[in-house]
Amino acid sequence: MAVWALGINHTTAPLDLRGRFAFALDQIAPTLQGLRQSLGGASRHPSVETAIISTCNRTEIYCAGNESALDHTLGWLAQSGGVSPALLRSHSYALEDGLVARHAFRVASGLDSMVLGEAQILGQMKDAVRAAETAGALGTTLNQLFQRSFAVAKEVRTSTEIGAHSISMAAAAVRLAGQLFEDLSEIRVLFVGAGEMIELAATHFAAKNPKAIAVANRTLERGEKLATRFGGEVMRLADLPDRLHEFDAVVSCTASSLPIIGLGAVERALKKRRHRPMFMVDLAVPRDIEPEVKALEDIYLYTVDDLAGVVQTAQAHRQAAVAQAEAIIDAGVQSFMHWMDQRSPTGGVVPLIQQLNVQTDEWRALEIARAKKLLAKGEDMDAVLEALSRGLTQKMLHGTLAELRAGDAETRAQTAQTVSRLFLRSQSKTGL
Repeated sequence: MAVWALGINHTTAPLDLRGRFAFALDQIAPTLQGLRQSLGGASRHPSVETAIISTCNRTEIYCAGNESALDHTLGWLAQSGGVSPALLRSHSYALEDGLVARHAFRVASGLDSMVLGEAQILGQMKDAVRAAETAGALGTTLNQLFQRSFAVAKEVRTSTEIGAHSISMAAAAVRLAGQLFEDLSEIRVLFVGAGEMIELAATHFAAKNPKAIAVANRTLERGEKLATRFGGEVMRLADLPDRLHEFDAVVSCTASSLPIIGLGAVERALKKRRHRPMFMVDLAVPRDIEPEVKALEDIYLYTVDDLAGVVQTAQAHRQAAVAQAEAIIDAGVQSFMHWMDQRSPTGGVVPLIQQLNVQTDEWRALEIARAKKLLAKGEDMDAVLEALSRGLTQKMLHGTLAELRAGDAETRAQTAQTVSRLFLRSQSKTGL
């Protein structure tokens, strides 16, 4: 079984390119179906396992099949994003076998994140795995890979201080807002969207007791639930252009494929505000706010990539834990590769174990059937049990005894050592 992965992240690809490959959670199932059909046509084994992790900082495809199909996977992803394979290749990373496991374990543990040690990625990976399971795209190999990723991440977080002093994107946004406004309790904050990232941002801003909080969301019910939690109001997305001027800070993160806050709307808002400054944070990939907005005077717009410098400030405090985390990951990779080797048709023991189980089940069924016939004829119970046990013993030892009698002296001696180790272990330990 081959395992391979292809991905882009915040270190290899710019924001706008990452936006081309962002998949909303409800898009994962049909996307996986298309990917599996494409890979099945290019593979000798059609039932290729697949999973997609897509966040604001990364899009990664994980696959398992009889043979690696990295080039085909890259071509498929490039086509889905409307770019050339050459461009995607220059901004992506391609991994196989043990390197896939190491990368997945590092991602789950927060070692590959923009915010070192952040925990949100683990939940996003679990969501991606559930989506793959629901789509029927996850098999034994990828399931093992991800379950082991979660176990390694848990050990890293409980055994090291990798998450200590972590600064999230939401906390970084509050810190930047505090640099622009003297008193955050005097500002009005608008949150656009109602997902996990917005909920986290709202939690951090609410701790500063702003003058007003509002939530604009496509689904009013979900927006209202979040707004109520923070004592704010809910509004429709359609009302956003007319009310944008009311807010000093805007934090947006939706799953929209196109910007929902355009240059014109912001220009009109500034005019109504008489050019009082506005703080804007676009946490979405693809962008929620048109990039041209950043050039406007009195607008302070930050994207996820702009926040990178802020979240790195606590990195030094966590570097000591990285070595410990890497050691845990090393052990996890070795364990996964050992599991893979065991399943190998050429060098693994799992197929042999399965064959042994099938053979012994056949012998057992034959002897039980024979015993039932004897009992039906009225044979003595003890005699039937004696015959059953003798029959099983003879079947199990027949091949072994034949090997001991065959071959030359050297071969018989090697066979004798193996038989002693397999069948006489308890006697040798007790000295019998």
